[in-house]
Amino acid sequence: MIRQASDVMAGLADAIAQRIGEPRFELWFARHTRFEVIDDGLKVGVPNRHFQEWLNRTFGEAVREAASEVFGQPMPVRFVIDPELFQQARREQQAALEQPLPLPEPKAAKTEPTAPRQASTSAKRGRRWHKLSDFVVGPCNRVAHASALCVVEAPGESANPLVLYGPVGTGKTHLLEGIYAELRKAHGDWRVTYLTSEEFTNRFLQAMRNDRLSSFRRQFRDCDVLLLDDLHFLATKKATQEEFLHTFDALLADGRQLVVTCDCHPRLADDFTPELVDRLLGGAVWSLQPPDAETRLAILRAKSRRLEGVLFPDEVLTFLAQQLRGNVRELEGAIQSVRHYSRVTGRPIDVALVREALTDLLRHAIRVVRLTDVDQATCAVLRLEPGSLQSQARAWAVSHPRMVAMFLARKHTAASYSDIGKHFGGRNHSTVVAAEKKVRAWLDENLELSLGERRIRVRELVERVEHDLLR
Repeated sequence: MIRQASDVMAGLADAIAQRIGEPRFELWFARHTRFEVIDDGLKVGVPNRHFQEWLNRTFGEAVREAASEVFGQPMPVRFVIDPELFQQARREQQAALEQPLPLPEPKAAKTEPTAPRQASTSAKRGRRWHKLSDFVVGPCNRVAHASALCVVEAPGESANPLVLYGPVGTGKTHLLEGIYAELRKAHGDWRVTYLTSEEFTNRFLQAMRNDRLSSFRRQFRDCDVLLLDDLHFLATKKATQEEFLHTFDALLADGRQLVVTCDCHPRLADDFTPELVDRLLGGAVWSLQPPDAETRLAILRAKSRRLEGVLFPDEVLTFLAQQLRGNVRELEGAIQSVRHYSRVTGRPIDVALVREALTDLLRHAIRVVRLTDVDQATCAVLRLEPGSLQSQARAWAVSHPRMVAMFLARKHTAASYSDIGKHFGGRNHSTVVAAEKKVRAWLDENLELSLGERRIRVRELVERVEHDLLR
């Protein structure tokens, strides 16, 4: 921090630190601010708009009180962007971008908890983090990727909390790791914490056993950004959910950024407490879906380009994109398998070689969807009893899911209207036609359905059932 009239400014710094705490003063004011007394009050220079808005909103009152105490009179305070601090921050950021991510220091004698500055135990072994720049963007994940970039550009100011959900292999962890890596580069002095929900649970249980809950809470509630992967791991762990909820509230109350990933929309997570679901819905909730054909082709091209000394003709990649409809890991596995088969056989890569190398994978990639599959997937997603959709029940909690199932049956099976009606409780042709039209209208209007005590958007329900059908 650059000081003028050193004794007075030192007193002002001490007065602010007494009010907000020394750690927070060191994090937000030391090296990032310039105090200057001007005719109409105290000017606090800051490096950028994020600091300007955050310091004014969070610590403005504390700074005004401290200034009044030091100068002996009420002192107007203005937070302004200082050109020198701005340039200094840009130089530091550029230098950080040009350096590899710093590895955590080896374990030493215990002092203060260091977990918030680390990622997880895997980072201590030199974990290689995914980068946002390597993420292949398509219609299936565009909004989720854009929201991750917003978090990096303005932590705590954009969507908070940010919830990214979707089935396995769609890129949730990639985005979360990318956010972590970018924030560590841009804000080297911040406490950016990345861990899985399983790690959070294990640390919580260990803290309870060792009577160190206060240390555990300080570890997570004092970080600047918390990135939590696989939140669904907490589904049946009520005590851990409650502890996470308190951590959640503490971070958001302080304007800290929180990003979590989950395998389904919070509204569909029946084993989450209502309080936790409510908090998660208070920010932005975006889905990542299995890649469409266009995105699959882009992913295959990106993966193949990283393999040195191997040529994948575009017709081969196009063939794979059309035949394989799984997630990103399946696509990457296919590329590696074809590469290995080409090396073993000594043959160049072409469509014929791909057919030989991936015989089993290609055979299972084309799946015939049956009416029973649609029925079972819908019941599984909504946790309805098997046979519910074939009953004569007319309650909305059953009739609306039945209509969605009829719509999906028309979309994904070759069954006729009569066959679909017969399967779902012996209903006639016109009932299925009406159900299909009704669901299309719900989708066009982006409506929510009331299913007992839950409400869910029809589009989210259809996406989740289709994922179960086609995986």
